[in-house]
Amino acid sequence: MPQNSAVRNFLVRHTDSLIAACVGFFVLTFYTRYSGIGISPDSIMYISGARNLNAHKGFTYFGDKPLVAFPLFFPTFLGALLFITGVDPVVMGPILTGLIFGCVILLTGVIIERFAFKSKLYKWVILLGIALSPSLLEIYSMLWSETLFILWTLIFIIAYRHYVINHTTKALLIVATVTAFACVTRYAGVTLIGTGGMLLLFDPQLKLKAKIKHILVFGLVSISLLVTNLIYNNLATHTGTGPRYKSLTSLSENMHYFGTVMCDWFTFPPARYNLAFSITLLLVVAFIAAFLYKAFRKKTSYPSYENIVTAFFIVFGLFMIISATISRYERLNNRLLSPLFIPFILGCSYWLVPFIQKQDIKVKRMFTVLGMGIGLLFLYGEYQNDYQRYDDQSDYGTPGYTDDDWNKSDLIKVMKTHPEIFKPNLPVYNNACEAFYFFTGKSSEYIPKPTEPKQLKQFDAKPHGYIVMFNKLPDPALLTIPQLQQRKKQLKPLYQFEDGGIYEF
Repeated sequence: MPQNSAVRNFLVRHTDSLIAACVGFFVLTFYTRYSGIGISPDSIMYISGARNLNAHKGFTYFGDKPLVAFPLFFPTFLGALLFITGVDPVVMGPILTGLIFGCVILLTGVIIERFAFKSKLYKWVILLGIALSPSLLEIYSMLWSETLFILWTLIFIIAYRHYVINHTTKALLIVATVTAFACVTRYAGVTLIGTGGMLLLFDPQLKLKAKIKHILVFGLVSISLLVTNLIYNNLATHTGTGPRYKSLTSLSENMHYFGTVMCDWFTFPPARYNLAFSITLLLVVAFIAAFLYKAFRKKTSYPSYENIVTAFFIVFGLFMIISATISRYERLNNRLLSPLFIPFILGCSYWLVPFIQKQDIKVKRMFTVLGMGIGLLFLYGEYQNDYQRYDDQSDYGTPGYTDDDWNKSDLIKVMKTHPEIFKPNLPVYNNACEAFYFFTGKSSEYIPKPTEPKQLKQFDAKPHGYIVMFNKLPDPALLTIPQLQQRKKQLKPLYQFEDGGIYEF
């Protein structure tokens, strides 16, 4: 049958990619076998959102409050898997992220196989570099929405390439639909709207009228789910994406932080962070120059996979640097920039293949050996980082709430073995609501801030309740135990340990 033949041909053509995908899956399995998938505060939001969907509580997180800080698709995705399999996201986490990681490696192999200039040797080095990437292994060791978002970006690249072959409306709608789902997986999915818009705007094959039409169709479909999500958020909390604050870092600082991540991806030592700003500037200028060259000079290469990858790197990279300069969130790091890793490694290397192939025999051999040497050094640098990380995780577990720092905590053991401590219908205040939910399954409230009169008034009005203090996560913005004792004169300790305590008032 034609379909069976197509599948067989695909498997034969991409056998090396499938092998690399299996390698990535098993490497990730080794990383998470000690303590399971890594769980962070963000992971708790996704997990509780998935559980609440199955408990018919709508789009809410552990406090039964509207989930607006994150887009709704990833908790919905986890909730659907929980409904279908009956397996909790924490339990299925290592297998789920391993499978997604395998798909990411496979699709990267498919993309490389369709580059204008092909080289099996180049493909194998890149795929192995992705399977062993400390950057991606960190991401896929955790239950984060980036795991799925990275997959969406690769599907977008493949779908857009299919569109530019014949510019049909059907193909454009597929690209727009993929983009729409990416936007409600992470808000940074708007970069795919920007990437698609930029590619359409500079497309030399589209006439002005068709260009305007396609940009409008793509834009309207792409933003549809995001607009729906934002309308829900506004109705639920009167905010679009939760509270946002002005950035505390300048443009130059964010360019430096961006560059430090690039240094890590190049496997440079921290001593080379002094080059970070220059590396950022060089990468941005080089990628923009490559894109514009294909848009205006080498137009036959404009619809190539290489150019689509380049466009995404430009839009996502600039978006992260500029948005971090405008809005306050955590410092630019590997997690925030992880969707760029594959475009980064492809964009920095794809030109080597045609460059080497165009040389005469002797020069070609010399550059092939040199290129392989650089590739092996890169892989060796990744291996060293991987080995150190595996050594740590095999001893202490995946960083987060599943590592030994938490699992062997005396405070956590008491909360797990004596759930009757917390009487029903009494409020629990603590300095880490996500951690409290993860280990007890109960909702709680944050200890009030001394600078928030409304929070203090509500807290003072509670005649009876509990306070849990996690010493591992000190927050100077919240009331301390001595300050709490001044407000609750009858505050008494129930359990006290080196890592925290439980109090009743």
